[in-house]
Amino acid sequence: MVWMTAAEALNVLNVRPQTLYANVSRGKIRAKSDADDPRRSLYHRDDILRMAKRSNGRRKIETVSAQAMQWGDPVLPSALSTAADGRLLYRGRDAITLSETATLEDIADLLWQAEAGQVQAATAAAANAAAEAATTAAITAAPASATSALPANALGAGLLALALRSATDAPSLGRPAAELRAEAADVLATLTAAMMAVPTPPDNSGRAAPTDGKRANTGAHQAISSAPSTASISHRLALAWQRPAAEDLLRRALVLMADHELNASTFATRVAVSTGASLAAGVLAGFTTLTGPLHGGASAEFAQLVASARQHGAGPAVQAWLGSGRPLPGFGHKLYAEGDPRARALLELLPELQPHTNLAAEAEAQAGELPNIDFALTLLAAAHELPDDAPFILFALGRCVGWLAHALEQVQANRLIRPRARYVGPSAGT
Repeated sequence: MVWMTAAEALNVLNVRPQTLYANVSRGKIRAKSDADDPRRSLYHRDDILRMAKRSNGRRKIETVSAQAMQWGDPVLPSALSTAADGRLLYRGRDAITLSETATLEDIADLLWQAEAGQVQAATAAAANAAAEAATTAAITAAPASATSALPANALGAGLLALALRSATDAPSLGRPAAELRAEAADVLATLTAAMMAVPTPPDNSGRAAPTDGKRANTGAHQAISSAPSTASISHRLALAWQRPAAEDLLRRALVLMADHELNASTFATRVAVSTGASLAAGVLAGFTTLTGPLHGGASAEFAQLVASARQHGAGPAVQAWLGSGRPLPGFGHKLYAEGDPRARALLELLPELQPHTNLAAEAEAQAGELPNIDFALTLLAAAHELPDDAPFILFALGRCVGWLAHALEQVQANRLIRPRARYVGPSAGT
């Protein structure tokens, strides 16, 4: 459960009630009223566990260093984004408010400190060139060789495109900021073109078109390249997926995914770029972390939970998943005790669907967890009959803007990230 009673908190902390209340008043432990008994308070589990790790209010340097690599303590200073008091801020501006009107390219301008409209112009030009080249290649390639050489999904396409760039792009250190911003826009366009070329566009009935490799991919490229020269990424996605009615929601989702503090993929990006690696190599490092189910792969895990709920019912599906000891995908977030604001912003605009609605109710009842952004992206895809890869694509393309922002910030820091290990293995033999 997310919240603990006072008795439970005191038992974990092994302190007097006065100490518990003092930490609440200092903002070190979050508290809220108990809905079942307003006279009683509940205390946030993660804050209690974090305080329990302290010894007499002080921690040894080794413990501080170790916990800096885990939840709760910042690892690196950054001026890009933060989750504070239940809100997500991009350079001090509320991401939910920005999502009401901004495009992903607008957020790139903000996070990369570029001039207004600069990223939009650069990515559109690069995307048009990439789409034209891909269309020509798809038309001229022999069907057998083309389909065997193409990546099977958006993940493979992104990995391949970024790896090819990483092998040839120049190192990032020692280069002018304006030059790096232009390259960042080109990297974003590369990943966008690669991931958008793979999913087969659905037909008007919502069913995917036949996957005759060359014909399907040619159609996707032609849909993308038919976009206006100033089209945003969200507009291109809506065209490629033949879902114009979903464009506004796609735009909002991309904006909400743009950055999220120093998460696993962002940290990987910064570590790579701190060595002087190219921006593409940094993004590749971040992108590879999305193969794990605890980060970008959560939507695929949630799809399994949905399938189980359809077969056995939402209650048994949640119970079985929790019983397996795995984190419940699509629910809960350690940075948001009151629920993920990004998810709320999207869910307010989406219809209720089953078994998603029942899963949300069971997750709260059985685990005390509320829907997070992975749940919202999956519901968005289901409501508008988007390709199976759509939640992952929205996650990766949105977050690419943040990865590049952190890469640019890391280049300015000009400092190698090299944590030390605290050795816990056997002693040297005598």
